[in-house]
Amino acid sequence: MVPTSPSVNAPTEAIVVGIDGGGSKTLVASADRGGRAIRLQRGRGTSPLESPSWREALAEQVGPFASASGLAGVAAALPAYGEVETASTAQQQAIGDLFGAVPQRLLNDVDAAHLGAFAGGPGILILAGTGSMAWARDTAGGSHRTGGWGEVIGDEGSGYWIGSRVLGAVSKAIDGRAASTGLVEGVFERLGLTSDDRMDQFLGWASRLDEPRKQIAALAPVALALAEAGDPAANAIVDAAADELALHILTLERQLGAPTLPWSFAGGLFASPALRRAVTQRVGRPPALPRLPPVGGALLAAAQHLGWPTDAAWVETLAGSLDRLSAATGQQ
Repeated sequence: MVPTSPSVNAPTEAIVVGIDGGGSKTLVASADRGGRAIRLQRGRGTSPLESPSWREALAEQVGPFASASGLAGVAAALPAYGEVETASTAQQQAIGDLFGAVPQRLLNDVDAAHLGAFAGGPGILILAGTGSMAWARDTAGGSHRTGGWGEVIGDEGSGYWIGSRVLGAVSKAIDGRAASTGLVEGVFERLGLTSDDRMDQFLGWASRLDEPRKQIAALAPVALALAEAGDPAANAIVDAAADELALHILTLERQLGAPTLPWSFAGGLFASPALRRAVTQRVGRPPALPRLPPVGGALLAAAQHLGWPTDAAWVETLAGSLDRLSAATGQQ
């Protein structure tokens, strides 16, 4: 686990805690009534669909926040919440056990990312990390979603989806069924494999996967970097991912009859300029930059649940203080 960041200011009043859970990582933060982020911590993933030890990981990361002085409320934005009944029930119980009588709000992690990106306002958020999903909030406050079906059924355009196609492109290039591509050397370097017997090395790696969704998704940055450098095979994969991600947005626009709603993005894949450009081209208008990161959306949800004033100045204060904590500790 990455060490907990130091407090930027000692809290002088009530605080809220926001939890941004995910398959590959979890961020936990606290903030005071004025919107000042106090503490930020990053740890391992807490998805109940991927990790048998998600409860232990959640308790380990959240414990210091749950015992903080002045704790007034918590919002837990968790993967699969509201999607799978048994997982949602277990998540409610886990948060209840950790926080006791403290006011609690549970929501889907993509819902919190949307709240953060638009500061509670309307718009369409496309998330592309290990998985993928789009979430919209209309002008009346109603929520709508597309995608998020998981890697077995869908998650098109996600890190896992891209990583799977990287594996196929590498195997074809090794065989000679496709033209040579920098993906072969890029993947072998990422995985620490030698080129003595590429089939043996590659199949050996695949046979030893213990967290396949996470480990395959970790290959997506190789394709994104090579697409930026102009590799044809990587570009084809990124273009296909952009088609799928843009389709999420365009589908919600059609369903809502709102082709001019602002759109924004979240998730690690959008750190790639190549992917951002490709999705923007297909949507036909530039994205709005997220006003808060997903963990900021969780903090906003906690503050709103308590009825705290969360105007534009509060959001700006929270965004700035989270940025400073992230930069000081390298936790994003």
